[in-house]
Amino acid sequence: MSLIDIIKNETILAPGVYDPLSALIAQKAGFKALYLSGASISYTYLGMQDLSFTNLTDVESALRRIKNRVDVPIICDADTGYGNEDNVAYTVRVLERSGASAIQLEDQNSPKRCGHLAGKEIIPAQEMVLKIKTAVAARRDAAIIARTDAITVSGIEEAIFRANMYMDAGADIAFVESPRNKEEVNRIAREVQGLKLINMVEGGKTPIMDFKDLRSIGFNIVIFPGSAVRTVTYAMENLFRTLYDTGSTTAYRDRMLDFNQLQDILRLQMK
Repeated sequence: MSLIDIIKNETILAPGVYDPLSALIAQKAGFKALYLSGASISYTYLGMQDLSFTNLTDVESALRRIKNRVDVPIICDADTGYGNEDNVAYTVRVLERSGASAIQLEDQNSPKRCGHLAGKEIIPAQEMVLKIKTAVAARRDAAIIARTDAITVSGIEEAIFRANMYMDAGADIAFVESPRNKEEVNRIAREVQGLKLINMVEGGKTPIMDFKDLRSIGFNIVIFPGSAVRTVTYAMENLFRTLYDTGSTTAYRDRMLDFNQLQDILRLQMK
């Protein structure tokens, strides 16, 4: 069953993953879809902020390794498509062949920035329409997610206008990034046509809302793209501080898996 078929029948909650281990743990928890976060790849693979340091090779490599270990659909963050329409077509083909069930493209100017950072710039709407049409023509079965970052650049009216324009251009799912309050969240749910995705970022511009509430107002996919990497970073920072200060992990043992528990996760049946 395709991701589109799934979300037509139920709203999906998708955690952000960035490597095969995080994906295995998410699948074990019962999630029906995963979100491969470009930001989380930048954080973990490069140790850099989400400021266009990753490229198609980085994302495709992570996707291919994850898909080798899990069965659930993967929504893949492809930033701006890494260039013009020709680059977008190539990006869509590469990511779909490597296992993406959905490919997300955004209307930021390159180099792009994390959607919850200041200083973003957006390309003309018609330029993004051309990218969306190119992506739709290039894909076989993967859903195309059209993201607009227009809210913090030009306001909510422009963001809703663009989202609907992108859906008219053939995108399967609309994604309006970084609504700044619950009123804007509700407007997006009411005024953007078709299937919709919303992003929850702890400490970001958008208030954190409950999955059930977002489902009830009309969102079809709810992603928490950076929760895992923020949790891992917090835990690792505390672990290393404990080890440095005490010379042992004894004081931290109740907050970690032991050797055999980790092996049990890694021994999950191969797909």
